[in-house]
Formats: sequence, structure tokens, C-alpha cells
Amino acid sequence: MNYGNIKYYDIANGEGVRVSLFVSGCTHHCKNCFNSETWDFNYGKPFTKETEDDIIKHLSPDYINGLTLLGGEPMEPANQKALLPFVKRVKALYPNKTIWCYSGYLFDSELLSPSRAHCPFTRELLSYIDILVDGEFKEELKDITLRFKGSSNQRVIDVQKSLKENKIVLSIYNDKKNSDFHKIY
Repeated sequence: MNYGNIKYYDIANGEGVRVSLFVSGCTHHCKNCFNSETWDFNYGKPFTKETEDDIIKHLSPDYINGLTLLGGEPMEPANQKALLPFVKRVKALYPNKTIWCYSGYLFDSELLSPSRAHCPFTRELLSYIDILVDGEFKEELKDITLRFKGSSNQRVIDVQKSLKENKIVLSIYNDKKNSDFHKIY
């Protein structure tokens, strides 16, 4: 797997201050994607043990809330295979930090059901993810006032509650607007 970028102090892609990994490779090709250069699976640099170690080090401060996976598309099967051992390591070292993931694939009908995204790694990878923002970015539904998502069709899902209850449980952030941000904190 390759990655396009790492942001060590990201406040846009999940709750609090986060380390965000932008993986390479995406087959969705959403119109006006903010990160279209990462569609190419060969874009960027190889995701190595040294890269993992660097991210792990940057996750250590108490003020870092967690890790965010986005891209590209973290839930492409080739990326799932590479990310699974990494997120296992992150959760083992930092069990109280959250893992957020942004995916164009739908949680219920594509990640948990037979589809091109569902593979032998999917269920286990989801077991380590706290919040999933799912659904392709849709230009015609773009809404810059939404918190943590780009278009109104996307959902901010509490993955662990959803897996436990066997139904989609939306996160408290699902319908929050940027103007409501102060009410959350």
C-alpha cells in the first residue's frame, strides 16, 4: 500500500487533534474529490514499518485524540489488508484513542455485505474502527456547513455500537453543523 500524505496535527477529519493517514488508491472517482491525486494506487510513498513507527510516535501525546484513515479509499481490499495489522497495533498501544475512517463504501450494503469492498479483512478491520464516515462524496449534495463530512448523503456512524446492535447507529456528530461545534465541546 502507498500513502499520499500524513497530517500529524489534523483538526478537520474527526474529533479533536488527530494524526491522519491519507492512503493511496480509490476506485470511486467522485466528482470534485478534494484529494483526486490519491485515486492512483501507486501515488505517494510506500507504507513501511518506518512509516507505522512514525505515526505511532506522533499518536503518543495526550492531546492527540486518535488516528484518522482516509485517502484515497482505506476500504479498498488491498488497503484493508495493509491497514489491518497497523490498526491492531494502534489499538493495542493506545486503547483509549479513537480510530476514524472515511470511506465511499456504505457500511451496511457494501462493507458488511457481499460487494467489491467486502473481503476477508473487512469485519476484523471494522472491529477496530470507532467512527466511520461512509458514502461517496456527491457534489450536488455538498454542504460546507456539515461537520466531519462533505455531502449530506454521508453518514457518521458509531461502528462499535452498530456492530453490537446489528443495525446502523449514527454518531452524535452525524447531523452536526459547523456552527453547532461549540455545543459539542
